[in-house]
Amino acid sequence: MTGLLVRPAEPADFAGVARLTVAAYEADGQLKGENGYAAVLADVAGRAVHGEILIAADPATGQLLGSVTFVLPGTRYAELCGPGEAEFRMLAVDPAAQGRGAGAALVGACVARATELGCTALLICVRDGHAESAHRLYRRRGFVRVPEKDWTPLPGVDLLALRLALTAPS
Repeated sequence: MTGLLVRPAEPADFAGVARLTVAAYEADGQLKGENGYAAVLADVAGRAVHGEILIAADPATGQLLGSVTFVLPGTRYAELCGPGEAEFRMLAVDPAAQGRGAGAALVGACVARATELGCTALLICVRDGHAESAHRLYRRRGFVRVPEKDWTPLPGVDLLALRLALTAPS
């Protein structure tokens, strides 16, 4: 599907973003045995204080299809990015809307935002063994593994770092 609307989330969107994000992570099996991460995912207002929440919506119906959190180094949710870089977190697409291009549109919006800010790279970490469709999307966009930035926040939660080199707009 083309022509998705990607825009900054407004406070009226936060409850829907929270539901969608938790549902997407549950559907992918990423919340099994987790220790409070669903609450972090659901705290959209808290994330919005420390980063930019972007949403993808169907332009005809306004239906929320996905969301992502875009952050800069030194902010609360930045895990990988350093000076001059940006990062995105908590990319989620409604399980019923997968395959409609929302994930790709949100990644594209993050790339555009990072480029607009003059960042040299955009980073993301993905859970090893989960969301193969996300891994494919990132590879297609040109993200490459950065094994030296891989990390394990909790036993059994292995996160793989991916990086996309950016060129500043001319």
